[in-house]
Amino acid sequence: MKLESANINEAQRINDLLNLAYRGKKGWTTEASLVDGDRSNISDVKLSIENSIFLIYKNNADLVACICLEPKGDEVYIGSFAVHPDHQAEGLGKSILRAAETYAINELNSRKFIMVVLSKRTELIAFYERRGYQRSGLNKEYPLHLNVGIPKINGLTIEQLYKNA
Repeated sequence: MKLESANINEAQRINDLLNLAYRGKKGWTTEASLVDGDRSNISDVKLSIENSIFLIYKNNADLVACICLEPKGDEVYIGSFAVHPDHQAEGLGKSILRAAETYAINELNSRKFIMVVLSKRTELIAFYERRGYQRSGLNKEYPLHLNVGIPKINGLTIEQLYKNA
């Protein structure tokens, strides 16, 4: 599994992938039944590429997956993790996550991984639990202020998961 660092010229393709995977109509990772609107925008993706470690996976020239690592001390926050819907359920997500974690351990000296997911996404939480992540019990209101979509249901929350390296 070869992940490469994203560059600013790939921001639009990454943004398109994130919106397709999170809010599209295909794939098991879609949140379209829970949240309206775009998951990301081009300016936020560019900021992430410039200020974090944004890794991508390509099949030939096609962008297939992405994941963002944001180091904070010996912890790393994982976000913007997406696999193209046409390539989901092939084991690619497991491999991408494992490769990103290995990168974080070896290159960033990370000792703990943290991410947030929609609390209603029980199948996604189960996916992460099978990868060793645990529920932290930290739930927060859906982050409307981040402009990552508008909840379709009342009381939608996000939940923090963690894994020790």
